[in-house]
Order: sequence, then structure tokens, then C-alpha cells
Amino acid sequence: MESDVSLAIKRARLIYNPTSGREEIKRRLPDILQRLELGGIETSCHATVGEGDASLAASDAVERGFDIVIAAGGDGTLYEVINGMAEHPVRPPLGILPLGTTNDFARALGIPKHWEYACDLIIQQYARPIDLGKANQRYFINIAGGGSLTELTYEVPSKLKTMIGQLAYYMKGLEKMTRLRPSEMLIQAAGQDDIHEEILLFLICNSNSVGGFEKLAPSASLEDGLLDVIVLKKCNLGEFIRIASMALRGEHLNDPHILHFQTSQLKVTTPGYVQLNLDGEYGGTLPCTFSILPSHLHIFVDEHGESSYQ
Repeated sequence: MESDVSLAIKRARLIYNPTSGREEIKRRLPDILQRLELGGIETSCHATVGEGDASLAASDAVERGFDIVIAAGGDGTLYEVINGMAEHPVRPPLGILPLGTTNDFARALGIPKHWEYACDLIIQQYARPIDLGKANQRYFINIAGGGSLTELTYEVPSKLKTMIGQLAYYMKGLEKMTRLRPSEMLIQAAGQDDIHEEILLFLICNSNSVGGFEKLAPSASLEDGLLDVIVLKKCNLGEFIRIASMALRGEHLNDPHILHFQTSQLKVTTPGYVQLNLDGEYGGTLPCTFSILPSHLHIFVDEHGESSYQ
């Protein structure tokens, strides 16, 4: 959906996590507000104070009739904001200021990390329709997953993420690689034969930028009404390292340990205990039904697709 730049003043609600990334948002906030104001967007702020607060603030912003909602922070902040907006029948367009430790979804959309350019995309007001994933009663915008390695992102303490950034994930990942534990799972997907296997992890991708891997789900699209599902069957540590290195090059999908398909809905069950990860946050446990909501949100991006994640 295209939105022409209007001379009328728009009201925006900026929801930000003051501890995101290296707390850059707190330093940049006056400049961000001034730039938006000069661009015709009258912006008020809400600083989150704890888990779930961004969802409440986003829902409140929709109910109060703001023209625009802006999520400033990392993937965790964005996850909460979309969960606060998704249930409403009418949803204003969403702007993203990617100022967190991880900004996978902004990268997938080409939203620049520099706050000035990200603000300019909101000011230009070109909104693109985006599919939204649903996992039971929660929503995800980028990726859902379950299994041994998907517990990684929410095991990393927030203070550690702030201090050393992406390195924290790799450090924790090396620790977890020594204790890979597959789980018995049944995956039932629309248009697919049932999968009943010992599974190390499954990933349900809405975009092609996942955890810094630009080629993990190369066919994933934010506008096709489908989820890309990648399943890693039971393997040993050596095989896992080989597959991970192949994934960096986008050569993993033909490996016999990998199953890959697209679907609009699937259900995953297990006789054991498997945690879910939604956009890097804890998402409960299996069983879970996953589905896609086509064109459910509109997000401000570059009209010509020329933005780059810098």
C-alpha cells in the first residue's frame, strides 16, 4: 500500500526500550523527535519499564487513534509491539528504528540502522504490507522455532547483550553446541506428509534474514502468504558444524539432515518438553499451531527498495 507524503500533521506514538543495544536511544531521543517533528510527525514517547510493557503501550496507542506507531529498539521490542497491535481490527502503519543488539527484521526489510535514515523512511510514509506469523495466541514477525538451539537467544542475559553485543550469542552458542539434544516431534503441515522424527530444531521463517544468516531461508518472502519451514533432524556435533557452515553459504537445504517446505499452517507436537522461541523471545512450549496472516501489518520502508542496512 502506498501512502503519499501529506502536509497534514500526523500523530505518532514512539515506543522505545531505554536499554536496547548500548542504550543509544536515550542519547538520540531528542534528535529523533526533532527530525520527526520537522518532517510533519508530532511524536510522543513511551519508555518501556519491563517485560510486556511495549505490548500494552502499542495496544493503547492503537486504541487512542495514533496515526503511526514507532518501535525503537531491537527485535525484542519489535516483537512486543506487533503483539500489542496484531489483535486490533484496524492497525496504523508501523515505523521501525532499529537500535537494538539484534535487528534481523529491519535487515530483512532494508531499514537502515542509522537513526537519521530510519526516521526519513517514516517521514516519507511509504508503507509496505507484511505477512505476520501466529503461534497459538502469540504473533511473530520474523521467525519461530523450537528445539535445542532455539533456547539460545533468551538464555543470554540482557546486560551481557548490551555490553558485548552479538558476541554474547556466539559465546552461548558454543556452550550449547556441546549438549545437543534432539526431541521426538510430529509435524503436520497443510499440503505436506506428516513428519515424525527425532529433531534437533525446527525454524519457521517469515523472512530470509534470520540470526545473521542471510541465506538460511532464501525463498522466504514477507508477502507470499506462506511460512518457510526448515527442520534439522538428529545429527552429531560434527555433522551440525558442517551443516552450519553450509548454511552460511546457503547450501544447506539439500543436506539429507534438512527438511524444507512452505506452508500456510502447521502443527508441531511432542511427547516431551520443547520450548518455543518467537523472534528471539520465549514463546511457551509445544504443542503449537503456527499460521500466517497475509498482509496483516503495514511497515514504512524505502519506496524504491534502495535502503541498505548499515
